[in-house]
Amino acid sequence: MKAGDARARRASGCVPVNGLQMYYEIEGSGEPLVFIPPAFGFAGSKSFPALTENHSVITMDLQGNGRTADIPARALSVEEYAQEVVSLLDYLGIAQADFFGESYGGNAALVIAARHPELVRRVATYAATCSPPQLALNPATTRVDAPPAADSRSMRFQRESYQRVAPDPDYWPTIFAKVAGIQWAGISKEELACIQAPVLIALGDHDFVRLEHAVETVKCIANAELAVIPDASHFVLFSEPDRVISVIKHFLEKPARRVPLATAVTGYYPGETR
Repeated sequence: MKAGDARARRASGCVPVNGLQMYYEIEGSGEPLVFIPPAFGFAGSKSFPALTENHSVITMDLQGNGRTADIPARALSVEEYAQEVVSLLDYLGIAQADFFGESYGGNAALVIAARHPELVRRVATYAATCSPPQLALNPATTRVDAPPAADSRSMRFQRESYQRVAPDPDYWPTIFAKVAGIQWAGISKEELACIQAPVLIALGDHDFVRLEHAVETVKCIANAELAVIPDASHFVLFSEPDRVISVIKHFLEKPARRVPLATAVTGYYPGETR
């Protein structure tokens, strides 16, 4: 591991995880917050200063993403991503953390919450899905004349970002095909119902994810909340991150016990309802 100075509050390194040499970064100080990136995402591609004020934000490059080399014979899956994160935390000696996952990273965070509840304090997701794509995605924002290819203009940002940091930039067509081939079956309603940790399901109103799917997910989880970011696409965490991060920060840092929400019966009264 190499550590920066105290002012920067940064550390980075590679650790042996599930046959990988997984790259990770830690930024900030405070209770651990695990950020699980989206497909083709990697540590350092985003920075969340508002979250690093009170958290040690841990970001990793999952198999085949960023600086972590692929294992060609090993298929990619959301479940495998989740296990890689769990193994990383075990290696780092982190017994419990908050989680924030974006897109596929959000799917993985929910898998961890369902299958490793002892690790989880709170979970926030942006643009996550809990069902197969044909049920979870919005055809108005995902319909294309032909499926994107590795050299498509629509993948230019992800392609160029990958090639800047990958150990083998020419591996892009291979990792693109592997990620495109992920078969996400989702998380059953029964598993979602077992999640006891507080969960925030956030998405854009012009997301790839159907709003109705997000509402259905929130209904399945006992302590879930919904946040819809207006005038926002699937990629708002790249284009206008503060619009989401302010919501995430509020969710992660609010007191566990709060004044009850007002209803038509109780009405609003300062200090009694909100």
